[in-house]
Amino acid sequence: MKKKSFSIFRSVCTALVAVCITASPAWAGPPLICHAFDIGNAKSLPWISHNWNLTGTESYDTSALAKDTITILDSNRVALVHMETLRRATLYARKDPEAAKQLLLMLTARAEASQHSTKPDALAIFDAGYLAETYKQWLGDGAKNPANGTDGYALVKKALSLNATDAQMELAAALIALSFPGAEQQEHAKKAIAGAKTDELLARNLNSHFLGQSQTMAAMILQDSGSKVAKQ
Repeated sequence: MKKKSFSIFRSVCTALVAVCITASPAWAGPPLICHAFDIGNAKSLPWISHNWNLTGTESYDTSALAKDTITILDSNRVALVHMETLRRATLYARKDPEAAKQLLLMLTARAEASQHSTKPDALAIFDAGYLAETYKQWLGDGAKNPANGTDGYALVKKALSLNATDAQMELAAALIALSFPGAEQQEHAKKAIAGAKTDELLARNLNSHFLGQSQTMAAMILQDSGSKVAKQ
């Protein structure tokens, strides 16, 4: 049964590749999922594929997803590492609804505890919001998505209010806001690009090309086309 379920999952992923690589002047696929972030040699969840999707040969035990993900997040203070780790976690979570729910619940509780502390942790709040928005782009709007009803973008903006100098978080906010482009999304994009002048890792990511697109990520997030990002 497990083998059959994974086969179905692989078929769904294969069908969605076309969405991620569709040529368009706007972002064509879910940007929090389709584009792998460059994190250098930083530790993240185990990964075999060099592309955006699972290869089908992963042997990772998703029952440990929540624990492993939080361990990685707690050990690294770089927002891009958190973004890539949560992207991978979401791809694994799609084939394990219980693990998906547990991870979101734990990150939400972690964020709420931080908000009620004397020194709120911006990254803890960011993680809960970013995961919720990533789930929305990959797990859909059905009842199986534990993030339905959660305003992840608001949490990311809350994190930015606590750490307004984190340009990597601004990139995350710009990517999320691509689904409702406008002045706010553009402001996030401009701050991310400005911050890349002193952040080599962010600069590398902004100079990379989004899957299936000829423009760099920096050029893409600055486009205010009014087109909405496709959600799955």
